Amino acid sequence: MKDQSNTLNLTLLHTGYAHLNNLWNYQNVISPFVRIILMTKGRADLILPNKTFILKPGYMYLIPSYINNSYKCDDYHEHIYCGFFEELKSGHSIFNLRSFENEVKITNLDKTIFERLVKLNPNKYITDSTPKPHIKNNLLNTSTKTNTKTKIETQAILEYFISKFLINRNENKSSLNTKNNLIKILPEISTNLNTDIKISHLAEYCDLNTDYFSKKFLEYFGMRPNKYIQLKRIERAQILLLSTKKTMKQIAEEVGLFDVPHFSKTFKRITGNTPGKFRKGYINF
Repeated sequence: MKDQSNTLNLTLLHTGYAHLNNLWNYQNVISPFVRIILMTKGRADLILPNKTFILKPGYMYLIPSYINNSYKCDDYHEHIYCGFFEELKSGHSIFNLRSFENEVKITNLDKTIFERLVKLNPNKYITDSTPKPHIKNNLLNTSTKTNTKTKIETQAILEYFISKFLINRNENKSSLNTKNNLIKILPEISTNLNTDIKISHLAEYCDLNTDYFSKKFLEYFGMRPNKYIQLKRIERAQILLLSTKKTMKQIAEEVGLFDVPHFSKTFKRITGNTPGKFRKGYINF
């Protein structure tokens, strides 16, 4: 697989120290940015679609963007946190293209580097840990002025943290060729979300038969092509709901779910909310 790390664009949204009690208890949170938590004291729970993690000191945790997650603390805990946008120039998340862990054991150096990130960005702490306000505020306030030196060091630190979670796997030449064929289809999906995307056409684009294409897509990306396409449609819809005043019909058409009832049903199945409630919940709180 061709290394795309040099095309990785990272934008820090927030970082700081958290001291939280049993009020830190939220269900079905979906953030448009990546979150990393380094636990320093106490314990809490993080519930991801595929696994529940006990958050404990000495470990660091990754929550990718647009992942439905819940978290709770029964008593008290402390952690260092950061949230950031990440995107490759191809328009995709590195976590769609590479295997990764959600939990890694930290070293003393990791903690020192995280503390350095907070020191570099002293005014980027979260003032309200409730998901809706800080998600909304981060969507609206991404242009805070930062000097070039701080930007470069912050980017390097975020890249370092991402590298801690990525998994290196040895693959033979045949596997790499197949994966490269699949990766080249991701921009094709992204740029055609407003159309009726046929799996047979995607397979043909990759010079693969449909069954083999679907099997390998599942193997490399952890989901079937149809599910990936639906998730990408809903991700784009979430951004449009929060950042524009477009109608449900306009948004449904823009993400390729032309029938509004079908759009609403698909949106609720994936996010747990209707598009209207999602928009109202984050904008009018």
